[in-house]
Amino acid sequence: MAKIVMKFGGTSVADLDRIRHAAGLVKREVDAGHHVAVTVSAMAGETNKLIAWTRELSERCDPGEYDAVLAAGEQVSAGLMAIALQAAGVPARSWLGWQVPVRTSGLHASARITHIEPSELNRRLAAGETAVVAGFQGVGPDGRITTIGRGGGDTSAVAVAAALKADRCDIYTDVDGVYTTDPRIVSKARRLEKVAYEEMLEMASLGAKVLQTRSVEIAMLHRVPVRVLSTFAPEAGGTLLCDEEDIAEKKPVTGIAYSRDEAKITLHRIPDRPGIAAAIFGPLADSGINIDMIVQNVSEDGRKTDLTFTVGRGDLAAALAVIEKAGPAIGFRDITSDKNVAKVSIVGIGMRAHPGVAQTMFRTLSEKGINIQVISTSEIKVSVLIAEEYVELAVRALHSAYEMETA
Repeated sequence: MAKIVMKFGGTSVADLDRIRHAAGLVKREVDAGHHVAVTVSAMAGETNKLIAWTRELSERCDPGEYDAVLAAGEQVSAGLMAIALQAAGVPARSWLGWQVPVRTSGLHASARITHIEPSELNRRLAAGETAVVAGFQGVGPDGRITTIGRGGGDTSAVAVAAALKADRCDIYTDVDGVYTTDPRIVSKARRLEKVAYEEMLEMASLGAKVLQTRSVEIAMLHRVPVRVLSTFAPEAGGTLLCDEEDIAEKKPVTGIAYSRDEAKITLHRIPDRPGIAAAIFGPLADSGINIDMIVQNVSEDGRKTDLTFTVGRGDLAAALAVIEKAGPAIGFRDITSDKNVAKVSIVGIGMRAHPGVAQTMFRTLSEKGINIQVISTSEIKVSVLIAEEYVELAVRALHSAYEMETA
């Protein structure tokens, strides 16, 4: 007998037939003797509809009321799932975030989970009741409903699993696992049976859409085994997120991720002296703008240099405004930007033991005539910034170069 958390995303509960199907998957685990907690997202399209309603009434609505409206989507799904389970003969009850409770910070629309009190859920599970928890939501320090950001359903599920000390967290979605790269670009992309937490965290942060970054962080911190599998073909087996030690053979590159949500900014002829980086990136941080890749040219005369960095494409206009305002303190000659860029990354824990991985990447891109504009590395990844028009060519070429079609 195991304790399992099962999470169903929006496409998995998009209508009543799919809710019944998902309830059948839950019943299968219950009939096998397991204690099961379920977390659900809003039905597909519901969150966007609720957002549109708030925007139609007010572009700057009260953040607390905004969260109260958005949380309703998951409330509906949780109630319907509990009803479907009861109809299938499974004792079940729905739980909203404030009822568990799921404690969060007070930052509406992007709150962070601070604590989940598991005692009542554990008592109900031990008594044979299936708990259906509304994902994406919690309760802030002031007792008001909060939501934890788009894609937060995964985060809720893994956090609940960690609090319950579950044996596994199963994320049911519309894909059957984590692939070596996007199958829409590389038809021979291969589903991975296992991925290390560190690898998945890098791939999620670099553009892979299978799991939300914060959910992987929680899984890695609390060592929660997470399985990603298809609601519509669960027999395929999915992909298991696990410790590095649980992966027998560590290939140099496990996956290739890409992101088109990039924009490049270059400050020309800035003073080459201490404090300039702080003068640039301090105001950007204060404005909530995340910086990704950074490269600074070598100063030829010891006085002036160029500095290039990337931001999310949606933050480009705001970043340029912040930099222009801070211009007198920075002292740059001029500023240029480019939003027709993309980031391509190779990820793999095997890089630690295999020399020449980066060289293969650079040589492969060179042979395809693709110019590298910026490079960023960590222990298990190498990212390059290239012209957006070459993204698919780069991904295909790299996938082939690292022979990722074969297990």
